[in-house]
Amino acid sequence: MAVKIRLQRHGSKKRPFYFIVVADARSPRDGKFIQKLGTYNPLTVPATIQLDRQKSLEWLHKGAQPTDTVRQILSFKGVLYLKHLLRGVKLGLFDEAAAMQKFQAWFSDHEAKVQKRTEEHKKQQRASRQRPVVRKAAPAEQKAPEAPAEGPAEA
Repeated sequence: MAVKIRLQRHGSKKRPFYFIVVADARSPRDGKFIQKLGTYNPLTVPATIQLDRQKSLEWLHKGAQPTDTVRQILSFKGVLYLKHLLRGVKLGLFDEAAAMQKFQAWFSDHEAKVQKRTEEHKKQQRASRQRPVVRKAAPAEQKAPEAPAEGPAEA
């Protein structure tokens, strides 16, 4: 049985909301699934992702294949990096404490970048909401049309 980690669409028309699920590859997109791993909302900036990292890692170790979009989500959340580090532990390149230390350093740096991106987006939202004040000149301040200038005077 081929097992996939994929998105299951929910939400109304043109307002998508997804569950990240583990399902048999033969089951329909919104059909039966084995386990729910999290949620994904692409409408927020940045996209809101809630994911159970341990369950995802367990399914990847069991051989579940993520779809392209889910692979990007897992990469964004650090699950694929953690799997990579644990593979290094298994090969004896370093111990598990060093792997977790590397992951925590990456995760704190990643969270700082995401927070910075969120703040920049909020600033852009506030700037776009503020409209510049355009003042119209009062009727007295408007210039009267000038009379056409006469040609050169003949002497």
